[in-house]
Amino acid sequence: MATSSNIVQLPINMSIAGMPVWGIAMDKPKANLEPPRFENRNAFLIAGTTARYNNQRVEGIPAQWQKFMPYIGKVPGQVGTTSYGVCFNFDDAGNMDYMCGVEVPEGTALPPELGLLAIPEHRWAVFVHRDHISKIKATWRAIFGQWMPASGYKPARGPQLEAYVGNFNPQTGHGEVEIWIPITQ
Repeated sequence: MATSSNIVQLPINMSIAGMPVWGIAMDKPKANLEPPRFENRNAFLIAGTTARYNNQRVEGIPAQWQKFMPYIGKVPGQVGTTSYGVCFNFDDAGNMDYMCGVEVPEGTALPPELGLLAIPEHRWAVFVHRDHISKIKATWRAIFGQWMPASGYKPARGPQLEAYVGNFNPQTGHGEVEIWIPITQ
């Protein structure tokens, strides 16, 4: 059973310098970045599998999703149908943890191979990526390289989310993916 003692809490002194700016040395196509919507969301929990990556070397993420996919829709207490890719635990060396997961309520009993991550309450800028999933790095790069510097906002300390909403098809890589960035002014 998931209790407050085994929920991953994000470090308060986490460095923003280590946050991923996807695509620094990756794909170069320009993203067609739509203006974001803004949402306030209360804290929630994600259950899933986690692996550590360097922001420049994220090739293992698709394989991580392939391993997690059999759990989708079968995680005890799963809330809704959205799956999440969560980037968190950034460091100054350019590393981060990435969790493939789904939302669950507090107190959910999980299989031992799944971890639990607490997503704190934030104000979020939510961007919609409509291109094929292989082009998502360009959207991340546009958010941090173009929109963020011109927006008057700064990234807040906390996880960054990819929300694979109802029309996303993991077999084809097509459909909408929402990118949730915690923000502050």
